[in-house]
Amino acid sequence: MGVAVLQPYPIPSDKTGQQTIELLTRRIVNLGATPSGQFAVDCEVWNSNQGGINKNLYILHNSEYPATVFSVIESGTKTVSITTEPLFDLLVLKIQSNSYYNKKIRIESKGPRFELKDFLIKLGSVTIGGTVKGILVEVEYLPAIVPVSCWNLIAEFMRGFLGSCVSGVPPPYIKNKAQDTYTPVDTIQQYLEQFNSARKSQR
Repeated sequence: MGVAVLQPYPIPSDKTGQQTIELLTRRIVNLGATPSGQFAVDCEVWNSNQGGINKNLYILHNSEYPATVFSVIESGTKTVSITTEPLFDLLVLKIQSNSYYNKKIRIESKGPRFELKDFLIKLGSVTIGGTVKGILVEVEYLPAIVPVSCWNLIAEFMRGFLGSCVSGVPPPYIKNKAQDTYTPVDTIQQYLEQFNSARKSQR
C-alpha cells in the first residue's frame, strides 16, 4: 500500500468511454507499463430520514481489499468512516428489511490495472445504473506512505499520459493529511468524493 491519487479524465466529444480507456491504455503501455489484471470499486448509497434527520450510508468495496467493507455515515455535518468484515453486508440487508435504509443508487469504477516500476495505474469507467458517467484514473506510488512527500512526483507522472487535466495544486486530502500516514480509507474517501460528483452531475 502506497499513496494513491484519483484523477478524473474527460471523455473527448468524439470518443466513447471504452475508446477513451483504450486510448489511455495505449499511452501507458507505450511508457512501459504491463497489464496486471482488473480492478473494481463499487459504492451503494442508502438513505434514512427518520425523525426528520437525513442520513446517508455509503457502503464501498475495493477489489484490492477483498476482505474489507468500507462504510461512511453522513448525518448533518458529521461524517464517520468505519472498516469492517464482509459480514457487514449481511447486516445492511437486515437493516433494509426493517425499512430503515432505502437503497438509492449503485456506482462503480472498474477496468484494467497496470504496473510500471514503482507505480500502480488503474483506468476506471465510472457507471451509474449501467451508464458510463466518466473516467477515473487512480495512480498509486508504492514506496511512499506520506502524501505530501510524493505529490509532485505523482502529479508529474500523471501529466506524462493524462496531460493538462492534472492540476499543479495538491488535492485537499493531501493538504489536510500534512505528515499523516496514508491508509486505504484515504483512497476510499477519494472515490466517494468522485462518485458523489458523478451523482450530482446527472441530476
